[in-house]
Amino acid sequence: MNTTQPLQLLGGLSPEQFMKRHWEKKPLLVRQAIPGFAPLLERAELFDLAQGEAVESRLISQADRRGKPGWQFKAGPFARRALPPLKQPNWTLLLQGMDLHHAGVHQLMQQFRFVPDARLDDVMISYATDGGGVGPHFDSYDVFLLQAHGQRRWRYGRQKDMSLVPGMPLKILSNFVPEFDEVLNPGDMLYLPPRYAHDGIAVGECMTYSIGFRSPNRGELAREILQRLAEDASDLAGEAIYRDPQQAAVANPGAIPVALHQFAHDAMLAALQQPDAFSCVLGEYLTEPKANVWFDSRPAQADFGSVALDQRTRMLYDARHIFINGEGFRASGRDAALMQRLANERVLDGAALRGASKDARTLLLSWLEAGWLHERD
Repeated sequence: MNTTQPLQLLGGLSPEQFMKRHWEKKPLLVRQAIPGFAPLLERAELFDLAQGEAVESRLISQADRRGKPGWQFKAGPFARRALPPLKQPNWTLLLQGMDLHHAGVHQLMQQFRFVPDARLDDVMISYATDGGGVGPHFDSYDVFLLQAHGQRRWRYGRQKDMSLVPGMPLKILSNFVPEFDEVLNPGDMLYLPPRYAHDGIAVGECMTYSIGFRSPNRGELAREILQRLAEDASDLAGEAIYRDPQQAAVANPGAIPVALHQFAHDAMLAALQQPDAFSCVLGEYLTEPKANVWFDSRPAQADFGSVALDQRTRMLYDARHIFINGEGFRASGRDAALMQRLANERVLDGAALRGASKDARTLLLSWLEAGWLHERD
């Protein structure tokens, strides 16, 4: 992607300008970011997908109870008869990870790859009847809100008071005070940085596509990295046994010896201070498929030509490794450049593959057989 080229998607800004001026800084409203944009899935298709286990779905509805809004939340899957009538207002069906299940939605997400893939998460589709929404709230991640059908009114702004309404099944802000009030039509798009409060209300029947980004917190990253390093702790820290030939007799046997404390501390540091191991577990974690993702294995021919990554495949790399669907591989030289090209472009044509080594082709063949990669016509 040419990051200096102005994009209508970003209101005439180039990706470089957008990242510098708006990313994690301030909202951007773009009228006709995608002119003529229409839903990539019909309403009936969304309802069909909501019936399956493969799609994470949620139903949120609101009803007045003695003059006060009452929120209800249910997790799917949902049989069609479990959804409210279409004429009933104030309900929303959310379908997560739709880029994993529909090629067109996956292609839509590719337009946002001026942000690193390690941060790109998924596309959620929100279907709502008149008045439907999820209440005023804030997210801890960046999001692009693309209107696909009908209209949605967005009120949004910086929010000092982040206190929530107690006793609710959703995280609803207690004292929402918006700065902006805009109605989005099909093709319009709103970018919101993390922790910008917002409330989207359907004006008639509507569909909104939310392109969301991963924002792991420090604790989450530390937990995942430590758990993965623990599996190889013996190799990383060594097999040295604690010895204390100079230990003196003690009057207080319940106290942990300072030398044993230091020995354990040094063992932990030895495991953590292996840069190669750290890089491996980070890349494997960042490419781990989501829990509801699986691939269909099948036989493949060794004389394959042009190939493309499956839309569910996550692939990243660093200076010394290639990571794909939770697995890591050492790579260098021409093979590393080839794999990096696959990660960046998600396709390899026949000309590129002709330069691949035997080992690289063997690895690609195993990914074809696993369903992580497909031959292109």
